[in-house]
Formats: sequence, structure tokens, C-alpha cells
Amino acid sequence: MDVTLTQLRYFVEAAAQLSMTGAALRLNVAQSAVSAAIAQLERHVGTQFFIRQRSKGLVLTPAGELFVRDAQAILAQVEESIDHARGEHQSVTGRIRIACFSTLAPFLLPGVLTKLREDHPSLEVEVIETDTPGCISALLTGQADLALCYDLDLPESISRSVVDTVRPYVALPPQHHLADSGTIALSALARESFVLLDMPHTRDLMLAIARLGGSEPDVRFRSASYETVRTFVARGLGYSILHQRPQHQLTYDGGKLAAVEIRDDVPELKTVLAHLKSHRPTARVRAVAQAVRQQIVSAKAARELKN
Repeated sequence: MDVTLTQLRYFVEAAAQLSMTGAALRLNVAQSAVSAAIAQLERHVGTQFFIRQRSKGLVLTPAGELFVRDAQAILAQVEESIDHARGEHQSVTGRIRIACFSTLAPFLLPGVLTKLREDHPSLEVEVIETDTPGCISALLTGQADLALCYDLDLPESISRSVVDTVRPYVALPPQHHLADSGTIALSALARESFVLLDMPHTRDLMLAIARLGGSEPDVRFRSASYETVRTFVARGLGYSILHQRPQHQLTYDGGKLAAVEIRDDVPELKTVLAHLKSHRPTARVRAVAQAVRQQIVSAKAARELKN
């Protein structure tokens, strides 16, 4: 018996969910159908792809980890051929899963999802909000087809396309004596308390930027929440270094903060769309990429108009 696309699709979904039950729910089929298809696939290939653990679900074997990427590439190639046959002018259908860096999500996803719903109403979009390691893992395990994240330590197996470049700024409480400055040197904050956005990879970047002021930053508070950091700053608990800029400077609790440009030569941060190099971008991926770029342009235009 030949390997079928259904077997590959069931296998990829089971690898993404690490559960036969989870895969069956996502595929809207019986669990027995998923189990049978994967068992047939393993017999045909002659190797075991999963270790079945009754209480803990599935674990990919080394052979399974290698095969899942090849299976994803095959399915992507088939989808691409179908897209070409249909023509790019038609509305894109099917499902796409996007992993999004959590601090980017509130700025970009609402506009992106709205645009996709307008242009491609039959496209089903699923979103995973996570950090950089989570985006990488989602792509490598097949849990996501595409990631919207920062270009921070992405492995060579992941291709990335830059969609935006942002320069960091200093967030200060409005009563700070430097809040009304046009620009600020980081050395002027050497003795100030620092509120750190404490996320993997992000924390290292923020600390490295703060050290450009010539001293070790005095980290008094830290949080993995972008909004919590902003609220702490607005309350006068310290300054922070951030990248994303809301349309207004209000915080959740009604406070306000000032965004001041950094005078020093500081590294800019690239926002990228990322996918596995082994996967050719499908029409669904290209539709999302177009919506992301349009949202970034619209957001910049709105911010410039407000300023």
C-alpha cells in the first residue's frame, strides 16, 4: 500500500498535538481513524514514529522528528500546487496557524485578522501567543505554519522576512525631570531604577542596551508583561527600555508615561515573518504576509497623523 496524503496529514497533526485524541479533535475525525492511519504509515515506512504513553500522550522518536519535517514539506508542496491551479486571484481557503510574539500580538493581530476576514473569509486562522523560544518550537514541531516575531536568535533552519524595523526608546514617568526631553543619553539614567521586560532573549537585549549608558542597570522590578512594565514606569517605580509604541501613552490603570528617544547609537530590532526553510510559502502564508505588511503601514500612518 502506498503512503497517502491523509496518513501524512494525520501524522503531522498528531506530532503537533502530541496526542491522538488532540489530533482527532483538530481534524474532526474519529481517534481510531488517526491511530489506524499512523500505524499503517509506520508499517509502510518500517519504523516507529511515536512512543505511546497512556498517561502522557505521544513522544516523537528520533525518526519521527526527522520525518515530520519532510511530511510537512510534502503537504506544503501539494497545497502550493493546488493554489497555483486555482489561481492567486481567488480567495484563499483552508487553515493556517500563526505563532505570534506576545508583545507584538495586541499591536498587529487585530488589524491582520480583520483584513484576512475581509479578503479571505473562508480562511481559518489560529493564533498561538508566545515568546521567542515558543515561536521557534511551534515552527519546528509543526504547531505553527508561520511565526510573527522578532529576529532574536532564530536558528538557521528558519527562514525570515523582515516586515518592520523599530528603534528602542526610554519609557519614563511623566513627572521625571527628563520626560520632556527630545532625546536622552542612557548615561543620564545610570543611577535610576530599571524596570526590565523579562522575557527570554528580550531581557538580554534590554540589559545590553541599558549597559550602553556605561554602567550596570539597577534592576529593581521585572515582569514578562509589557503592560505591567508600562504601569510600573507610569507609577514612578523606574524607567524602562521598550520597542513597541501604543497609539497613546495611557496605562491600564489610567496612568501615563513619556516616550523619549535615545540619543546613543543603539541597535534596532527587526520584526520578521518566519517559517521553516524546508517549506515553500503557500498562498495562505502569502496572504498573511500581505495582511501583516498592510497593518504595519497603516499603524505607522496613524501614528504619524496623530503626532
